[in-house]
Amino acid sequence: MASSTQPPYLNPVAPFSATIQGGLQEGLQITVRGTVLASSGTRFAVNFQTGRSDDDIAFHFNPQFEEGGYLVCNTKEKGRWGQEEKTHLPFQRRSPFELSFLVLSSCFQVMLNGSPFVRYPHRVPFHRVDTLSVTGTVQLSSISFQKQSMINSKLNATEQMSPLMPFFTSIPGGLYPSKSIVVSGTVLHSAQSFHINLRSGSDVAFHLKPLFKEKTVVLNTQIDGSWGHVEKTLSGKMPFIRGRSFSVWITCEARCLRVDVDGKHLCDYNHRLRNLHAINVLEVAGDIKLTRLQT
Repeated sequence: MASSTQPPYLNPVAPFSATIQGGLQEGLQITVRGTVLASSGTRFAVNFQTGRSDDDIAFHFNPQFEEGGYLVCNTKEKGRWGQEEKTHLPFQRRSPFELSFLVLSSCFQVMLNGSPFVRYPHRVPFHRVDTLSVTGTVQLSSISFQKQSMINSKLNATEQMSPLMPFFTSIPGGLYPSKSIVVSGTVLHSAQSFHINLRSGSDVAFHLKPLFKEKTVVLNTQIDGSWGHVEKTLSGKMPFIRGRSFSVWITCEARCLRVDVDGKHLCDYNHRLRNLHAINVLEVAGDIKLTRLQT
């Protein structure tokens, strides 16, 4: 669930600059929608900065469309840029886009058109940021601000409380293309397994279960009490580690569920239950401590 923290800006004109009311806070999501212009420049930037000056930019998000297109991310302190981070840019000029910047305790998580795109670890304390600016070759349609719900705001601060397992919560509106669900937590040091289920009534549309002894993740669907064919993610190393925190992003697409762990693609799971809107309950259970949910 999410709630608005300040009124949105509709059809703002770039270059654009505005105060983030209350500054950046963990769980705040800022969504920028617009279209990349076909001319008058080859790049634009979204900056999370301190004040209206550009001397201190905690997160510089800079799509550049020359040389095939790439994204530059960086931080600027006291007028000096740090080390650039570059990645492939999966959209082009003339393309409408939706960029969502979610503030997590360790990083910015960026979603592009509803799918996980990039994570940028904090290089400076994010609470210093009080201004958002957008510059460059872009036509903006809206900029909105939402506070994502937490399980318990005290969890990260005290690490002394945890929801009872199994934990159930509703998925408002069920699944639909572009819908994302986030489950974050810490794996217990003695963990054997845990699971994340997306349920439709008594059926389990999607079952994700890391097995630590086998060092693999199994995927499945249960219909009318019977499990289907097991799928295993065997490529690469085990993405979940005992004693370590994790963040699982499940993004619904027309054909499948895309699963990313800590910003890296884990797998695509083809829909076996076709009535997506009926998949409206999230279940989490096993050897973990939950720190955050977004449904």
